[in-house]
This record gives sequence, structure tokens and C-alpha cells, in this order.
Amino acid sequence: MRLISLLVCSLLVSSTLPALAADEKVDLALVNKIRDEGTNRSKIMETLSVLTDEIGPRLTGSPSLKKAGDWSKAQLTEWGLQNAQVVSIAPFGRSWVLEKAAMRMVAPSNLELVAIPKAWTPGTDGVKRGKVVYAKLENDDDLAKWKGKLKGTIVLRDAMTPTKLHTTPDAKRYTDQELHDLEHMDLGGAPARPPTDMAELAKRMAFAKKINPYLTEEGVIATVNVSRGDDGTIFVAGGGSYKQGEPTGPSALVMSTEQYNRVFRLIEKKKDVEVEVEVAVNFGDEDPANSINVFADIPGTDKKDEIVMLGGHLDSWHAGTGATDNAAGVAVAMEAVRLLKAINFKPRRTIRIALWGGEEQGLLGSRDFINKNVAARPESTDPKEKDLPSFMRRPTGPLMLKPLHGKISAYYNLDNGGGKIRGIYAENNAAAKAIFDAWLAPFHDLGAKTATLRKTGSTDHVSFDAVGVPGFQFIQEPMDYFTRTHHSNMDLFDKIQKGDMMQAAMVMANFVAHTANRDELIPRKPMPPEPARPAAR
Repeated sequence: MRLISLLVCSLLVSSTLPALAADEKVDLALVNKIRDEGTNRSKIMETLSVLTDEIGPRLTGSPSLKKAGDWSKAQLTEWGLQNAQVVSIAPFGRSWVLEKAAMRMVAPSNLELVAIPKAWTPGTDGVKRGKVVYAKLENDDDLAKWKGKLKGTIVLRDAMTPTKLHTTPDAKRYTDQELHDLEHMDLGGAPARPPTDMAELAKRMAFAKKINPYLTEEGVIATVNVSRGDDGTIFVAGGGSYKQGEPTGPSALVMSTEQYNRVFRLIEKKKDVEVEVEVAVNFGDEDPANSINVFADIPGTDKKDEIVMLGGHLDSWHAGTGATDNAAGVAVAMEAVRLLKAINFKPRRTIRIALWGGEEQGLLGSRDFINKNVAARPESTDPKEKDLPSFMRRPTGPLMLKPLHGKISAYYNLDNGGGKIRGIYAENNAAAKAIFDAWLAPFHDLGAKTATLRKTGSTDHVSFDAVGVPGFQFIQEPMDYFTRTHHSNMDLFDKIQKGDMMQAAMVMANFVAHTANRDELIPRKPMPPEPARPAAR
């Protein structure tokens, strides 16, 4: 009897989900219009070129990010969107602009070195020349060992990193098997990631705060880390501090692996290595920087008080031009709303594009929007929590819902490189997955066919999902995002595939339009559980 019951339940589940998908309305006339405009009159590469080639890197708080915000606001207005605005996120901290960086070895032989400063580290105040030393600085004993021995030196912070022979391409696309595996969840698979050891994390962060004052006090000219990449690719993000009043230490640079290794091997051979370095930066302290968000609307009709949102993050790191991370996602979202305006689509719900700032520093832009308009928790009073980045702090207190919480049907995000969309992460929302299966059907021929219940993280949709509002990230082709372009000097326009971007914009426009015109909001998961109250003493 139990076996029969299980078989009946299984048949019901297997028949119900396809039925849900089949019952979901798909406006094929609308799909045809989106595909026609997106295929034959795309402007996506023009948008991408302005953001990357013309405006360039868009570090949070920098003049370039503001320029990108002003341009995107004007462009969205030109396309016919309404209520376009650039909204300041204050306070943020310090602006930082890299004006010049040069490094070369002058002894025992001459060599031009490829190295890029970390963001928010200071300049060298002209050309400086110093002996290169390798100093392992990982704990208080290391600091004591090197005290008084580093004045006037250029310090290598890492051991040599052996390179590996490349036997596979940097870029790859998902295979059918990989997408199948992504769609099918294995509850008995890999063990869950262990919880973060907050005490150990706090300990590491406390030590990290000692390093910059120590290096400054010791009179170090500059520090150098080895890039995790090879073949001249330099992966570099932040150093120093963007917060007003916090120590920045000396100039900190990241060097290409092969050159770093050569310098390191010379030191191992007890050769005297000398390097000249010049770094010029502008902190812009006379005008404290704020991050920004950009918003614009296609107003709705009979359900105009409800909202469908889409977007990506406008900020980037500084070594490249932020093409795959994330001008690609921004350009796709902008092209998606352009497509809908171009075909004269009249949404029932208001469509709102959001271009976020400060994503790279912890989803600052989307979190600011959520906290002010959707839902928020009280700030923690625990000093240890305040020392952590905002995105790592544990939730505290009850979730306080705000006016937009019940009005946002869904938020769709794109932020995993420059590849085409292969599907969408449904974030463990079974009802949404069934709907998405139906909406993907007209794009199977373009490779978008996988809706998975799996969750994904580290993008702005997390800010929505964390407060019980449907937020989704599309599945993108991996391409060479993590192997070559993510946070690197190779994050450039040339790494973008035009056809992939055109396809992604059409898929996103399709999801947004169908969400806007559904009779009901996108179904919601149960609200996130409230944090456990501290035990009474």
C-alpha cells in the first residue's frame, strides 16, 4: 500500500509541474516582436562600447561611475523611459582614481615590469627606488621578526607561484550534461559548506588592520602581490581603505605571475634586486564620494502600482574597463527595456530598470534600495559585527516591511560575465520554476532552456531574496569569466560576444514583459526565518 501511495504521489508531481508550465500564458506575438527587434536592430554593442571604451573603469565612488550614471540616465530617457534618476548612496567614503603606474627592475638587469596598483592605496610621491625583499607577514611573530628591517624596501608579500601548462581552452560553454546536472538536484551530494567561523574571521580581520600601519611605520616604499592568473593577466581589486580616516599603508601593487616569479627566483639566489616604482593616484578627499544607483521606468497601466525590476551593477574594478563585470549585464538590461519601448509594449505593471553602484564592495546599491524601500532589520549593536562588512553581518531583530515589499513581483539580474543566457536559477521556488519553464520554451533554439531550483549567490538578486521578494539571476555561459576576465586587466570590450549579448537581452526582455502582464504576481517562497534570539542570561 505504501509503495502504491508513493507511485501515485510521484505521478502527481511529475504530471502537475508540466501542467503548471503548460497553463502559463506565453504571448508568442510578443515574443516574435522582441526577437525581431533584438535580432535586426540591436543597439547593445553601442551601449557596451560607451560604457567600456568611452567611459572606462567605473570604480565605486569615482568620477567615472558618476559619468556612467549620468550617461545611462540620459540614454534611458532618450529611449522613452520615464522618471529616470541618479540616486546617491551616502555615505560611501573616498574617491580614488589611478593616474599613473610604472615599475621596472634596474638591477641585476633591466626589465619593464607589468604591475597594477590595488584600489584605494596611495601613490609613491614620485619615482622611488628600493631593494626588493620577500617578507612573510601573516601573524604577530612575523611582524616582530621584520621590525626595523624594511625601511626603503619594496616588499614581496607572496611566495613564488608555479605556472601550469594550458591543455584546455580558457573559455567554455555549458554542455547538455552540465545543464542537466545543474537542473537536477542531488540531496545526498556534496556536503553543505561549513558555517563561517566568525571568531576566526574576526581574528584575521583584526590582524589585517595591523598591516597597513605597520608597513607605513617601517618606511616600506611599496608592496607587491603575485597575480593568481598567468600569461600577463593580472587579477586585482581593492587594498588600502575607501573609508575616511582608515590607514591605507604604502602603495600596493599586483604583478604578473611570470615576472613576479623571475624576481622571486633572483632573490632566492641571493641576488641584489632593485626596482624603481612610480604610482600616482587621486583620492579626491576634497569631495567625499558617494556611490550611486540609477533607476528609470516604463509606466504600467491597470497594475501600475506593482513593479517588475531588472538590472545589473554599474560599478567595476579599475584594471580593465569592466566589460564582463558588469557592463555586459548593464547593457543587456538597458537593451531589454529599449526593445520593449521600440515594440511599443504596454505593460500592466510598471517596469523599473535598476543599475546598482557599490556591488563590488558588498551589494551596497541594492542593499540600500531594499533597506529604504522594501524591508530592513535593526542595526546590530555588537561591536564585532560592526567591524565586519555589511554583507557578512548576521541578521538581527525582526524584519520590518516597507511599502514596496508587497508590490515587487520579481527582480531579474544579470552579472556572471559576457556569455549568453542558458536559463535561470529559480532560487528554490518551485512555482516560479514552472512558470519559467514555459517562458523559456520560445528560446530553446537560442540555447536558453534550463530552469533550476538551485540557488546562486554573490549578485544583487540576493538582496531581494533575503527579504522574501522574488529575486533571480540568470544562468550564463561561463566563457572565460573566471579564468581570464573577472576583476582583471583583461576585462575588456573585446572579450564580449555580440551574439551572446543580443540573445541575453531578448531573453531578459521576454521574462520582464511576461512578468509585467501576468494576472498575478510571481509566486513567493515562505518568508525567511527570523534570527534566533540570544539566550537569556
